[in-house]
This record gives sequence, C-alpha cells and structure tokens, in this order.
Amino acid sequence: MEYRLSKKSWLKRLDRYIIVKFLGTYFFAIALIISIAVVFDINENIDRFINNKAPLKAIVFDYYLNFIPYYTNLFSPLFVFIAVIFFTSKLAENSEIIAMFSTGMSFKRLMVPYMVSAAIISGVSFVLSTQVIPTGSVTRLKFEQQYKSKKKVDYARNIQLEVDSGVIAYMERYENYNRTGYRFSLDKFEDHKLVSHLTARRITYDTTQVHKWIIKDYMIREMRGMREEITTGDVLDSIIKMEPQDFLITRGQQETMTSPQLNDYIIKQKKRGFANIKAFEVEYYRRIATSFAAFILTTIGLSLSSRKTKGGMGLHLGIGLALSFSYILFQTISSTFAVNGNVPPVIAVWIPNILYLFIAIYLYRKAPK
Repeated sequence: MEYRLSKKSWLKRLDRYIIVKFLGTYFFAIALIISIAVVFDINENIDRFINNKAPLKAIVFDYYLNFIPYYTNLFSPLFVFIAVIFFTSKLAENSEIIAMFSTGMSFKRLMVPYMVSAAIISGVSFVLSTQVIPTGSVTRLKFEQQYKSKKKVDYARNIQLEVDSGVIAYMERYENYNRTGYRFSLDKFEDHKLVSHLTARRITYDTTQVHKWIIKDYMIREMRGMREEITTGDVLDSIIKMEPQDFLITRGQQETMTSPQLNDYIIKQKKRGFANIKAFEVEYYRRIATSFAAFILTTIGLSLSSRKTKGGMGLHLGIGLALSFSYILFQTISSTFAVNGNVPPVIAVWIPNILYLFIAIYLYRKAPK
C-alpha cells in the first residue's frame, strides 16, 4: 500500500479507509453469525411450527424479521470485537500500521476513525434497542406464545399496590381468563389513619370502560371518629385506578416497551408501591450501558490487535472472543444480581462496563506507540 498524498489529505483518506473496513467487517460478521443462528433456530423449532400450524408468512415476517435485529443488538459487543480484531490484525500483518506510525502518527490519532465507527455503531444500537426492537418484540413474543412455547401468564398472587393517594388495593389472587380477582380489599387512609376498609369475595374487571371494576359480595367499614358504619351488598360498580396489566406481568414484557414507555411505567409503578419492577429497571439502564460498550470494546480490540505477532491473528481472535463472551456473560450475571438480589439496577448493568473500562485503559497503555 503506497502513501503519496499530502499529510492532511492522507489522514482524511486513511480515516475513511479504516471506517469503511471497520463497519464493513462488523456488518459482515453480523450477517455471517446471524445466518448461522437462524439456521440453528429453524432446525430446533421446525417441529413446533409444523405441529402448531404456524403460517409461513408469520414465521418469516412476524418471527424471523424481528428475531434478527433482536439478536443482532444482543450480541453487538461480540461483533464489535470480531470486526476490530479481524481487520486490525490484517493491517498489522501487512505492516500497514507500522507504515502509519512511521509517518509520525500517534496511537491516539489512530484511534480517531475507530472511535467514529464505534460512535456510529453505538448510535444505531441505541436507536434499535430503545425504539425499533421493542416494537418488533411485541409481534415476536406474540408469535412465540401462539406457535412456539404457548406459555402465557394468566394469573397473579398477593397483589398489593397504591391505586390513588392514600388508597391501597390488595388481591389474594387474580385470574386473567375470567378477569376476576379473589379476596379483594381496598383501604383508604387520611393523615396516616384508616378511614375506610372495603372487603369483597370477588372483583371483576369491566372491559367496556377504563378502570371500571364490578365488586361482588362486599362489606364497607367507614371509620368516623369513635363511630363505625358498616355497609354490605351484592354488587357495586366502582372506578379503581388499576388495570390487569399493572400487575399481570408477562415474561419479556419489558422488551416490548420503548425507553420512554419504560421510564413512565417505572415511575408510575414506584409511586403505586409495586415492587416487581426490577426487570424493567434493568432493561431501561441496560440499553444505555450496552450502547456505550462499543467504545470500550473497540479500545480493547484495537490495543490487542495493533501489534504484529508471530502467531498471526489467531491469538488475537482467541483473546478477543474470550473477552467478548466473558463480557456478555458478566452482563447477564450482574443483571441477575439486580433482579434477584439487592444490587441497584443502574449499578448492576454498569459493572461490566466499569470493569472492562479498566481493562481497556491497561491495554491502551501497553499498546505499541
């Protein structure tokens, strides 16, 4: 490769050359690995599709058309590593990096086009995870429930949430197939004092009107100072600010919400005292953390593969794959700690980035200058 242009022009052309190589390798790796993943998924699920009589159109457009961006974004860190290490090792093997350094270029300057490429990948990943994928996940999960797993959450137990200021609702059990809750109670507090206590055998959600519930076999106790009034009845129509989807959380429901919807949902449920929202918080913060990971992993990949070695790119690819898989594994483990433990979700999802940032700084300092 010859460099006969002026320094200013040469740097601009080199930037474009590296960016094209980086992004080209990145998208080629995506196409290759996702194609293999689709083949394996078809092989694993073809019997279920046939037995459940899934239409070919639904398989292609509802499932796989949304399967591809979901898993592409999920394994984006792996693709970044492969792309950086593969084409940078080729540059090092062809002595192109040595030629760059011989002109007086610093390693810091070499990182510029890499960081530009990482910024493009990060931006695309963020848009996909916050807007595009959640919309597609609605269709994908619906297809899976109907034709693949046929598993759907249709009940909930021990539901307790604040439905209004100072108003606490409780249900021992809710059955979604008939939209009925059992052993219901509604407590109203004023100045931290109980002023009303409603109990009922059953409560049924009326789909004809938002927040409308039909209370059956009820008793209301009204506390008025030292006096207490008791009212009983068979049926009572009431407006209660809660809906089945507020407490009937299905598996993967957080994946079907855009980031603004997730944020609104988390704020709303926290105000209502609903505790089972850690998975939603993890998903919200994970989307941001994963987008920033492109910069960290690009730095690690470049620092590892920019040195010319005897073994060629095999060693670099091996180390890179090990680091990228360990990053994805560590990300999954830390998220589990947040959902099932006491680790705050925002800290749990950022722990892998913080740890690998230190690795990136160390390798950057050891990189050839």
